[in-house]
Amino acid sequence: MTLMSDLAHLISLSSFDNLNLYSFKSEAVGKDLYPQMWAMSSESFGNVPYNLLLSCIGHPHLTVDSEMHLSDALLVWINASEKQWENFSRHGNDRHSIFRQIRISLLPLWFAAGKRRSYHFSKLSEESIDSIFKLMNVPTINSMNLVRDGDLHHLRIRLTEYSKKVNLSGCPQITIAILLLSVLPSSYSIDPSLRKSIEHLSINVEHLERDQGPVSQFLLSTLSFEAVQEVDISKCSGLHLEAAIIVFSKSFPSLRTLRAAYLLNFKPTNLHQLVQNCPLLHEVDLTVDISPLIPAQVSIVSSSPAIMSPLSNKSFRVGYNAMDVTSVQKFGTSLSNITKLTLEGQSDLRDLDLQYISRLCASLHDLDLKGCISVTDVGIADLLCNLMKLQSIVLCDTSFGRNSVLALCSSNINHHNYSAGHFGRKHNSLAFNLQKLHMGGCKCECHFLHGVNEASLLELLSQTENLKSLCLRDTHLVDDSLQHFSGSSLEMLDVSNTMVSGTALAQIVRSNPGLKCLKARGCRNMFQQESNTPGGEFSSLSISKDLYLELGKKCKLEEIAVGWGFSCFSVEALQHAMMPLRSITVGLGGSLGEDALRKLSATFPMLESLILHFQKDKTFPLLPKRLSDDSRITKTSIGNQVISDTVIMNIMASLRKLQVLALCYCFGDISVSSFNFSMPSLKKLRLERVTPWMTNADLLILTQNFLNLVELSLLGCKLLTSDSQQIISRGWPGLTSIHLEDCGEVTKNGVSSLLNCIALEDLLLRHNGPGVQKSFILDASSKLPMLRKVSLDLCDASEGDFDIPNYDDRYFLSTVKIARCKSQRCSFDLPTHRRPVHEETLVLVWNSNNSLEQ
Repeated sequence: MTLMSDLAHLISLSSFDNLNLYSFKSEAVGKDLYPQMWAMSSESFGNVPYNLLLSCIGHPHLTVDSEMHLSDALLVWINASEKQWENFSRHGNDRHSIFRQIRISLLPLWFAAGKRRSYHFSKLSEESIDSIFKLMNVPTINSMNLVRDGDLHHLRIRLTEYSKKVNLSGCPQITIAILLLSVLPSSYSIDPSLRKSIEHLSINVEHLERDQGPVSQFLLSTLSFEAVQEVDISKCSGLHLEAAIIVFSKSFPSLRTLRAAYLLNFKPTNLHQLVQNCPLLHEVDLTVDISPLIPAQVSIVSSSPAIMSPLSNKSFRVGYNAMDVTSVQKFGTSLSNITKLTLEGQSDLRDLDLQYISRLCASLHDLDLKGCISVTDVGIADLLCNLMKLQSIVLCDTSFGRNSVLALCSSNINHHNYSAGHFGRKHNSLAFNLQKLHMGGCKCECHFLHGVNEASLLELLSQTENLKSLCLRDTHLVDDSLQHFSGSSLEMLDVSNTMVSGTALAQIVRSNPGLKCLKARGCRNMFQQESNTPGGEFSSLSISKDLYLELGKKCKLEEIAVGWGFSCFSVEALQHAMMPLRSITVGLGGSLGEDALRKLSATFPMLESLILHFQKDKTFPLLPKRLSDDSRITKTSIGNQVISDTVIMNIMASLRKLQVLALCYCFGDISVSSFNFSMPSLKKLRLERVTPWMTNADLLILTQNFLNLVELSLLGCKLLTSDSQQIISRGWPGLTSIHLEDCGEVTKNGVSSLLNCIALEDLLLRHNGPGVQKSFILDASSKLPMLRKVSLDLCDASEGDFDIPNYDDRYFLSTVKIARCKSQRCSFDLPTHRRPVHEETLVLVWNSNNSLEQ
């Protein structure tokens, strides 16, 4: 039977003549029809008949990445099919019954929480949350007991012979028992004796390394899903990773991509087990939160090691030690096919680990070490000497320095002889072949033995002419170094917080017409004085016109972040270049008038992110000397964005696809009227020092108009009271990030309702009232299973201090920051106005070696 005849048969059964218009992809295999759902890709999806949709969802070979994607598709369909239900409901049918096909116990926690306010999904959302918490509150070894006497079909992850991707991200309730149940024959869902085998394996999961005989025999029963190429278990904190890898090796033999981000118990040394068990792996993502203890960004007054409890016997390592480097080296070739490895934020990664990785993964093309603060410049240099196939390297906020630069530029790195004497033959260097180089934050400071100085940057940039993506933010970049870059293929350039000028940037733009992303915030040398008065007096400041004229003629920008000198002229010159613009950030030193902001929203209706951020740092006003010496220039005349109700209302009305809105430290008067527009697409909202008038009633209006927020940051809303906690938790139950600072009396009576935002991952509460309980960190981490980062201030402690969790009590926490403040006069020199300033901060960082840095 052909595909067309199958479709014709299905159409005749459903009296539906235009199936090809809808979001179903069907594959005919023999005489069977296997529907694969791509629901949200078609505007006509809402016209699919109910019975047809129900039949497809109930089909045993329905193929979806996750239950969340199925839920989203059904919500799209039910919102678009209102007309169908006028007749359907007259016959007493409940259209919401279609949601009963969703396996609600397997939904991501943040998704289930975020649907509490959904008209169609609210009841199911509560059921899902209840089921998820029951699964998490039962110990892993007994998780099957939750429904011992029932059918476990609803706990099986949807897997078919056509499944290519399995997305479990954000599901802390996923355990090894659920994973095993999903890859075993369906009879295990109802057979008590077979189910006992799963329970037994769960009970003895910590002994897998010592005794794999019974396990191997048991795993012979698992099914093989050879089409699966990608698995995402990010934020699955309840999953025993070593055991999961063994299951992956048996059931997903073609696995090529594993994403395991934000899992503190996934160590870089687990790579050895991954390589042994999943030999076809090409991409591994082990991202964790970047430590706030980045040397170039903080000054450490004092530090001390924490006393840790003995390692739990529920965790074991894969037998990695220093000898592994030697054993890997014996083979002479790479043991793995991994070409892309992301280790962002792995603060416990050491030089020895880099040696091991370089031997094990010698075929790497793409390596991300961003925020790996414990590796040294020499260690990075040695790594680079062994990875001859590298095309992309991310080293932001590491000790990347002169030795590493020499290794990149040397033409004889095979012999680890990366001396300056080998410069010049750039076609033989690793730097010449790089397509991506990110080294933001790597600069030579007086307290570092090594760093990237101006001379190193000049040499490096002169050899990297094939780059497509270059990040040099927060480095010692000057015009001379940048002008030595001879590449013509750049698509992304970040020179934020450097000393480059508009003239030098214009030269780069002129030779790189494919530039799509430019970030140049904090570049104080962008100014040029314009004198157009008869007496030659200073009249205005603007960025180099050459830069924006070149951008307007040459490029098609999708993202831009600028600051000093950005003006109305800039928007006019960039109008052609920014037609495909999706994101714009204007920072300190830039200013857009009301006309420019109106033109921005009218000309670029596809804009998804708008950030106006004008916070003045402690070194303000660091202007170029030629400007700071000019007595006619005042602090408030440079780079202060003025906003009004008219401007904000125009933005709200025009930018219907806006997902990110940040208004920070802007001048002008706005009222709640600015936000009286429904913005269902808005996901992230930051209002910092722009809404001091905000009351609880105003906050309620925001919750009614911005229904789908996942991140909220409010600063300086001094009229908010403790009742605002309930407004936030009820209005935005799916929030994953809450930052509240200097917001009146929000925490005067303690913190309670905010903990109803059960999917929180990041919580900052500072200067909101001295009522935060001493046990708050322990309470929050026990009630919020996704919580990773907590930031507090001793000013708000009801008893003057906070209890610090030990390793076993921290749950999913990775970072805790507790600040102590002093009062300091405001930089605007207003009478009797003083603001709290963080004097010092206690930082606790847990890493994957079960240790604590403080």
